[in-house]
Amino acid sequence: MIDGETQLYGIIGNPVRHSLSPVIHSNAFKRMGLNAVYLAFEVKDLKEAIDGMRGLGIRGVSVTMPFKNRIIPFLDKVEDPAGKIKAVNTLLNEGGKLIGYNTDWRGALEALEEMVNLKGKRVVLLGAGGAARAIGFALRTRDCGVIVSNRTIHKGAGLANELMCVHQPPSSIESLKADVIINATAAGMHPYDEENPLPKKALKQGMTVMDIVYWPLRTKLLREAEERGCRTIDGLEMLARQGAAQLEIWTGKRPGLLEIKNDVRRALHRK
Repeated sequence: MIDGETQLYGIIGNPVRHSLSPVIHSNAFKRMGLNAVYLAFEVKDLKEAIDGMRGLGIRGVSVTMPFKNRIIPFLDKVEDPAGKIKAVNTLLNEGGKLIGYNTDWRGALEALEEMVNLKGKRVVLLGAGGAARAIGFALRTRDCGVIVSNRTIHKGAGLANELMCVHQPPSSIESLKADVIINATAAGMHPYDEENPLPKKALKQGMTVMDIVYWPLRTKLLREAEERGCRTIDGLEMLARQGAAQLEIWTGKRPGLLEIKNDVRRALHRK
């Protein structure tokens, strides 16, 4: 029941109405017995949104595109590794002091390490946006040989330089003999379900292929990877884990991962 003690949380981005974060966090709050609500805020003016968060006492906020990088100058403090990644996806309001965190790197790392020992592996990372940056940072903590591959060459080369690794265009991936391929782009996301960021022949038996796209869960990339004998990790794995890490930052409690996954699957089934 909403009352004068209810704490307010939300997500800011644009667009954001499609987000599954309200499903994840609202249901988790109920199971955790917390008097809290979580709403989606489609933001046009980032500074006004931040001022509103301070003024209204909003306790915590998830941050999504296109604000993960832009939000940093408006914050009072940015915790590592968000500072190193230069992207924030989680805000905590401590009495008007806004603290930025990044849980994308943690969600990706946990999802990958449940499937494969990353140490020393050769990993191709597709993309150069905020999610790719977070995943790339996570991989470097495991001494992976990271290869960034992005269609926009200067953006891919820029991220590769920050990660102290190499950039290769997507056309060369087939020859790279990767152990792990990660799609950190929007290719294959609904309504472009039949897009694939890679040619099928680039997928080799024994590879681990991870896609951060979660709608649909079984993207064309993952379907073709399975056909080629690869191990696959869908976007739900990272989504659920980064959301659980956000809840831990806000509440000090780690929610159940299985329940979060089930909530998301039900929501996707209704789409």
